Amino acid sequence: MRQKSLSGPALFASVLMAVFLCAGLPSAQSQPARLNGAIDKLQRGKAIAGAIMYDFSLYAARQFATSDLDFIILDMEHQSLDFERLQTFFMGSIDKAAIAKQGNLQVRVPPIVRIPTYGRDLNEAIVKQVLDMGAFGIMFPAIENREQALRAVRAARYPPRRDSQYPEPRGMRGNGNMPAAWFWGLSRAEYSQRADTWPANPNGELLLFLQVETMEGVRNINEILSVPGIGVLFIGPNDLSYSLGVADGAPDHEAAIQTVLKACLARNVPCAITVDSEDVVQRLKQGFRVVSLGSGGLEASMDSALKLARGAMQP
Repeated sequence: MRQKSLSGPALFASVLMAVFLCAGLPSAQSQPARLNGAIDKLQRGKAIAGAIMYDFSLYAARQFATSDLDFIILDMEHQSLDFERLQTFFMGSIDKAAIAKQGNLQVRVPPIVRIPTYGRDLNEAIVKQVLDMGAFGIMFPAIENREQALRAVRAARYPPRRDSQYPEPRGMRGNGNMPAAWFWGLSRAEYSQRADTWPANPNGELLLFLQVETMEGVRNINEILSVPGIGVLFIGPNDLSYSLGVADGAPDHEAAIQTVLKACLARNVPCAITVDSEDVVQRLKQGFRVVSLGSGGLEASMDSALKLARGAMQP
């Protein structure tokens, strides 16, 4: 029996479907590109280098967005708490030419914001404001115990949907994300879905840096690290030396740093520390996966340290 040949609309639909399949066009099963470039690298086991900065100008936004850094931390702990300037910085860092060239919305140098409130007096409203402006993560200063770490992660997450695969730790963030969705290049619904903490949600795009910089934090490091959702555990060596009552680099100070690093390595949590050109290679060889270069801008000393870091990192 002869099979009927397709004609008209049926033939057109068949040909169109074949073209779609052969061309490999995006489908419902394809994964969207990772938006947070720093998480993309950490998830693939790579080390990353960034800098803490204090200049929120449009000039600085353009400069850092096109730099060779993997992230920047905008400091609102020791600088003014100015949300309007922060939002202007975010919008000024949008590089349309780079987006067009790479063909996706990944932010190669995602902005992280260090908030001013310590773990013992964490202000969820500041966390919400910073994230609603469009930050790709938060740095929480002076986390000293598990309860403070848990509260930090919860402040950065939305309450879970009933069908969520990753409901814990349960989020507390309110839903009001229009500026952030615009900056990320997503609809508000898409933003709400993707703005979750990594690695508590393996698909999340928010990177949380929890700082340990006191004797109490070092003493409780294993309890702190038991909280899901810590993207990076960041040692604050300067404040840690003050807390210990010893000079930076003293034996007790270095012992505390190594205690934290050892705990992070045991739990496979990326550990970070501030560095310069004299110690960046040593810290990376010790097992630090995240290094923060001292910076007020892209000056020669930071550039030198960054080049050394790139040479020491695995390709």
